[in-house]
Amino acid sequence: MVTKNQIKLIKSLSRKKNRDQNKLFVVEGTKSISEFLKAGFKPRLLFATHHNEAWPEHIVTDERELRKISFLKNPSGSLAVFEIPETLAFEQKELTLVLDGIQDPGNLGTIIRLCDWFGIEFLVCSRDTADCFNPKVVQSSMGSLARVEVVYTDLKYFLQEQQAVSYGALLEGENVYQTGLSEKAVLVMGNEGKGISPEIAEIMDKKIHIPQFGVDQETESLNVATATAILLSEFRRGRFTGKQN
Repeated sequence: MVTKNQIKLIKSLSRKKNRDQNKLFVVEGTKSISEFLKAGFKPRLLFATHHNEAWPEHIVTDERELRKISFLKNPSGSLAVFEIPETLAFEQKELTLVLDGIQDPGNLGTIIRLCDWFGIEFLVCSRDTADCFNPKVVQSSMGSLARVEVVYTDLKYFLQEQQAVSYGALLEGENVYQTGLSEKAVLVMGNEGKGISPEIAEIMDKKIHIPQFGVDQETESLNVATATAILLSEFRRGRFTGKQN
C-alpha cells in the first residue's frame, strides 16, 4: 500500500527545488532501478508489482497504486526513490564532454547514455543545463546516470582552467572528418536552438562541425544528441586509426 505521504513526497520530486531540498530523485523500471542499486545508490523507497529477491526491502503493490506515483503514462511495474549522492570532484580524463545550455530532458538523458557508451566518466554542464535528476532525464538515460558523473559549474572558468585542447561544435568550424583530433580533449556542445554561447565560443581552441552531404535538403542542423554521438565516435575512432595529433 502506498501512503498519502509517500504519494505527496514522490509527486513533489517532479520539481527541481524539491529534489534539491530533499536530496532525492525518482527512477522507474526494473532494469534502471537495478543499475542504480548495483552502482551503490541508496534507496529511500522501493515499490514493485512483484517481489524481487535481488532487491533490498521493498513494498509490493498493485498497478493501480503504482499509477498514483508514476510519472509515466504507462507505469513499468516498479518505482524507486533514491538519495542524490554528493558530487565527486572533477578529474580530467582523456576525453571530457561539456554541455552549454542543453534544455531538453530527452536530449540530456540520451547524451548521458552516449557518455556511458563511449566511456566518458564526467559530463560537465553549465548551470542552466537541464537537471540530470529530472524524471524525464533519468528515464531517457536508461540507467546510465548511475555510471556517469554529472557536474554543474561555471563553464567559462572551467574551460579556462583546463590543459586539454577544447573543441567547440560550431557551424563555422572545420570539417571534423578532415581535422586531426587531440588525444586529450574537451568537446563542447551547445544549446538546441542557439548553439554554444558567444562567451564560450570565443575561448575555444578549435571549432569543428559535421558537414552536410544532402545538398538539396533544408535541414538547418542536427539534433544535439545525434551530433554528439557522431563527434564522440570521431574522437574515439582516433584510438584505432592513429588520426589523432
